[in-house]
Amino acid sequence: MTVRWPRLLTPTHLSQIIRNQKNPLTALQIFKEAKYKYPNYCHNGPVYATIIGILGNAGQICEMKEVIDWMKEDSCECKDSVFVNAIKTYARAGLLDEAISLFKRIPQFNCVNKTESFNTLLQILVNESKFEAAHRLFLESSYGWEVKSRIRSLNLLMDALCQRGRSDLALQIFLEMNYQGCYPNKESYRILMKGLCKDGRMNEATHLLYSMFWRISQKGSGEDIVVYRTLLYALCDNRQVEKAVEILGKILRKGLKAPKRRFQHLDLSQCSSGEDIEGTKRLINEALIRGGIPSLASYSAMAIDLYNEGKISEANKVIIQMKERGFGPTNLIFEAKVAALCRGENVDAAVKVIEEEMEGNCLPNVMAYNIVLKGLCNERKSVLAVGYLKNMAKKLGCNADKETYSIVIDGLCRESRYLEASQVLQEMLIKSYWPCVDTYNILIRGLCSVGRQYEAVLWLEEMISQGMKPELSVWNSLAASVCSNMADIEVCSQTFN
Repeated sequence: MTVRWPRLLTPTHLSQIIRNQKNPLTALQIFKEAKYKYPNYCHNGPVYATIIGILGNAGQICEMKEVIDWMKEDSCECKDSVFVNAIKTYARAGLLDEAISLFKRIPQFNCVNKTESFNTLLQILVNESKFEAAHRLFLESSYGWEVKSRIRSLNLLMDALCQRGRSDLALQIFLEMNYQGCYPNKESYRILMKGLCKDGRMNEATHLLYSMFWRISQKGSGEDIVVYRTLLYALCDNRQVEKAVEILGKILRKGLKAPKRRFQHLDLSQCSSGEDIEGTKRLINEALIRGGIPSLASYSAMAIDLYNEGKISEANKVIIQMKERGFGPTNLIFEAKVAALCRGENVDAAVKVIEEEMEGNCLPNVMAYNIVLKGLCNERKSVLAVGYLKNMAKKLGCNADKETYSIVIDGLCRESRYLEASQVLQEMLIKSYWPCVDTYNILIRGLCSVGRQYEAVLWLEEMISQGMKPELSVWNSLAASVCSNMADIEVCSQTFN
């Protein structure tokens, strides 16, 4: 290991040095050595965050845990983000108990805020369906001064309950927010409205809307359209069209603060028949868009929500109206459209969005490309994905990231295109993006399965040079492949003789 040590070492300089190391264990060794070479040097929070992130991303759990203990002993000021990354690392490795233990130890560190780590751990427990543990964590930790706001954690719990058909319990949480010292935000209303409508609790949903008028929508916000539309659609689906039209009028007057001249020009009589439910919904959409004060926020909220629900044609109409009013679609809208098309297995149309629609409005970004590349790979079109990966390099400000390369390599391996995957992985390493251990394991096993032992051994050496440990199955695949080749050579030799 050769390192050009500067005359005077700063934590910022050391962070740069260890980031440039391909092997995380080498980075750790340099991190340790710095204190011996510079007796007056002291690590600070950012350099600890750097080495903990490097070790965590490489799956070096024991080493990461050791460095975290050193950080506690040094008592240097550290940010909540350090613990967020460590908690995510433990969760990826299936070590939830370790993640919970670390969170409980945060008061022992010089960290004055643990809001983000609290919400991160709560989200992980909810995703893993560990509801009792999530509830216990909330009761034990949400009231401490280190957690600055409880609204996001309460929203997480409400969302988990609504997804499991318990909007009644979510409503109880919502009603108790005042006693928790916090107030519902737009996301609270959106989550609960969708949950109540999904469970058929139309009376509670209607009362929720009215409470929103005087608490959230007093000034009339275009983003509230998403919540309003959820209730109106649910009423239509329940054959309560007249009630939907009545509430729509109140929404336009009280929720969106529609000027009288706009409201008078809206013809809602066609909605009253209730014969064509889908047609009624389209008229409601139009009334919500035209009735309120036109804004980028209202158009964006409506379009993104429709795309998320897979209602692509309706969302496209909103985009047309948006352009007619002089508002340009944003990257978020295009990302939602691309994702909707890919979910509907229409990836060719998603590609056109990037190549044609986005080009005329805004620069395609890496998020949109990643969605399309994933769609192509899911449809077993990974060769096309490689082509678009190359095109990204020609786009201004659209550089492929670690996720981009991982998506393409995974897609090529699923189609047994291991040599092409090797080429993409080589490019990934040139760009200094280090793949995870699973990528190496899958690629090496695949190369062995097609008789490419030489390339498999090269990647095995590269993997080990980065401090990663191959799975037992990788060694078995390599041994079986070599033995198979030796058997073939022996058969050929006997035949020749």
